[in-house]
Amino acid sequence: MNARLEVFRALAARVPAGRTDNLVARLKAGALAGAHTWIAESSADGVEKRFEDGWNAGLRTIATGVLRLADQAAARRGRAATHQPSPARQSGAPAVTVAGPALEAKDVLAAAERYSWAVAAPGMRHWPDGGDFLNVTLSAVRPEEREGYIQRLEAFVEQHRICLEEMLRTHGPGSRPASHGRYALIGQPETLVIVERMESAPFLLRGQWEKELETVFLDDLEFAWGPRIRLSR
Repeated sequence: MNARLEVFRALAARVPAGRTDNLVARLKAGALAGAHTWIAESSADGVEKRFEDGWNAGLRTIATGVLRLADQAAARRGRAATHQPSPARQSGAPAVTVAGPALEAKDVLAAAERYSWAVAAPGMRHWPDGGDFLNVTLSAVRPEEREGYIQRLEAFVEQHRICLEEMLRTHGPGSRPASHGRYALIGQPETLVIVERMESAPFLLRGQWEKELETVFLDDLEFAWGPRIRLSR
């Protein structure tokens, strides 16, 4: 924290506060993403099976937490204006985590299915039921984002209508790329939620996804969408 405040003060005279916030947030997020890679690639070779299983379980938990911190760092703004930490941090008080309201998958899916121009017809979808994809993606919605999330999703879809229509046309069911068995997620209503999280919480989304699902589906969707942060390697 002291180093961050020193950077804010050093840049204050030459760089607008908004740009300073952006630079510091990106540096911190990048450092955390690098830490995630290092953690994820750590191993406990040459030890007994029980120790290795415990080691790997601990790594997954820590790596997920690091990805959450990276997303929070990338989104954090407003520190440059005051050059001071928040009152809670000054007093040494612990941060309070708010559980947030429940987010029902069926309600989110119903909202996504209303955008017929962004999803394939039911008979053309690769998965009649994409519940597994939706559940994993919703686990990347942070507690403080749950209230009003459906309205957030609707605004996102309307904002990116042209891109979503183009992605469905070029990579959706019946397209040439899809004929090779790839891009199976495109055309699913669940994909509207996946793309929104890909833009809003990319590190957390991938961390949650890697624990439950084949990453090739997410990699293909990242390629077709072309997000601001591409995490597939």
